[in-house]
Amino acid sequence: MAKLKLLVANRGEIAVRIIRAAKELGLRTVAVYSEGDKDCIHRRLADEEICIGGAKAIESYLDPRQIISAAIISNADLIHPGYGFLAENADFAEICLSHNIKFVGPTPEQIRDMGDKAKAKEIMRKAGVPVIPGSIGEVNDVDEGLEIAREAGFPVMIKAVAGGGGKGMRVATDEESFKRNFELAYAEAKAAFGNPALYVEKLIEKPRHIEIQILGDEYGNIIHLGERECSIQRRHQKLIEESPSPAINSEMRKKIGEAALLGAAKMRYQSAGTMEFLLEPDGKFYFMEMNTRIQVEHPVTEMVTGIDILKEQLRIAMGEYLQFRQSEIVLSGHSIECRINAEDVYNNFAPCPGKIDFFFPPGGPGVRFDSHIYAGYEVPPYYDSLVGKLIVHAKDRNEAISKILRALDELMIGGIKTTIPLFKKIFTDKSFIEGKFDTHFLDNFEIE
Repeated sequence: MAKLKLLVANRGEIAVRIIRAAKELGLRTVAVYSEGDKDCIHRRLADEEICIGGAKAIESYLDPRQIISAAIISNADLIHPGYGFLAENADFAEICLSHNIKFVGPTPEQIRDMGDKAKAKEIMRKAGVPVIPGSIGEVNDVDEGLEIAREAGFPVMIKAVAGGGGKGMRVATDEESFKRNFELAYAEAKAAFGNPALYVEKLIEKPRHIEIQILGDEYGNIIHLGERECSIQRRHQKLIEESPSPAINSEMRKKIGEAALLGAAKMRYQSAGTMEFLLEPDGKFYFMEMNTRIQVEHPVTEMVTGIDILKEQLRIAMGEYLQFRQSEIVLSGHSIECRINAEDVYNNFAPCPGKIDFFFPPGGPGVRFDSHIYAGYEVPPYYDSLVGKLIVHAKDRNEAISKILRALDELMIGGIKTTIPLFKKIFTDKSFIEGKFDTHFLDNFEIE
């Protein structure tokens, strides 16, 4: 019987990660790459490779026609979108299905429902999951929004229904600022997403960002793999993730995990996905959004559970049953991940593409470096600045912090500037070490 063939519709470290998982499952792999990624290592690791267009993402990784053409030419049975690009594009998932190619992810309807932040919130509310006080569905005009804001109580967040990555979000502290920021958010949402629809919700001040990893198969079996702490962010972009969260005890883990399962079960969710919550200092938590894809930070969950999430996602896509029951999921030790970006932390995090003239990855027990770079590799200017993810696992949080500091000292990337100096500072910060932080931790953090 011929082996199934998987086309990886992505680039960089996640493409490498998917190819590794697929090969271990006995799948043949097809790498696609743009003209700007001609030297990217993922095309060398796959069984086959196809160039899909120009260096700009819109000419290659974001063009469904190019991806589908490559899949047809290579006779691919499945397409894994990774994260970013077309990973949460319901239309692309439908196109895959229409060509008899399995999309490695949830159904188009599930992607569409969770991509609409207002609809997602309503689905969760009906499932019994705590949601942030605010509008139910879209807000049609500023007067309607103002009425909702008064009822929820200022300050409030004005958010784009189709939002993500911090775009289309505005804070209003009173009625005047609400009117001004509603118009700004409307214009920004229209420009960024082609959809100006907004919703309004209470601003949760000084929250922690907690997410729950979900796995569901097409037979209605759903489990969660515990939580990830994702509060260390810059401009709503995560920089550090860890599991378990220093803010959550076993009782809270059970509550928030059960809430995540309620929401996933309501949708009959299938594939890997993540329920994201805001946690208040008093222990109250609220559903924020769901990511219907594999996430950058999935390795910390793999480290503490021993479960290969990519393999499970692929098995689910191939029609297999979940291999685990909830009672079998046990968190062991502590894992921390930091994202190594090609950015100048001393120059407002300006991107720093360029040639890597020297590279030495860290090693030792409990150290993992997921990356696609090598000495001589030219970091292109066209895509996300992520060049690698440093992940450690240890018996407890203090040992994990010590281990990641040692690994950061070992990690050498010459020729470009990276975020390594920032992480060395954070991991020696007293508040971080004590687990006393929220999503505003970096607002006034001095790197100098």
